[in-house]
Amino acid sequence: MTALTLYGLKSCDTCRAALRDLGAAGHDVTFVDIRAYADLDKHLPEWLGQPAGELLINKRSTTWRNLSEDQRNQTATQLLSEHPTLIKRPVIVSGGQVSVGWGADIKKQFI
Repeated sequence: MTALTLYGLKSCDTCRAALRDLGAAGHDVTFVDIRAYADLDKHLPEWLGQPAGELLINKRSTTWRNLSEDQRNQTATQLLSEHPTLIKRPVIVSGGQVSVGWGADIKKQFI
């Protein structure tokens, strides 16, 4: 099937479920841990430019709640670069298309 890259966190239950489900559906999935990934800055502008880009900042997270107002007013690229755990997970890249999250609509695209 399709080769996919899944960006997430090793400790994220949703990322692990997505990896499991995508693998079971026959996809060749490459996992990238966003905490350890050095080239995240290279991908953020591309991701933010996609229709799913508006979903990238997880404003329900503990990280978001702990940010100051000044930090929240940074550009999205700057904010996500400095705080990768703010990225809503997983981010799935397939053929230049970016999908964010692992809801029913995203599952339908891949499974």
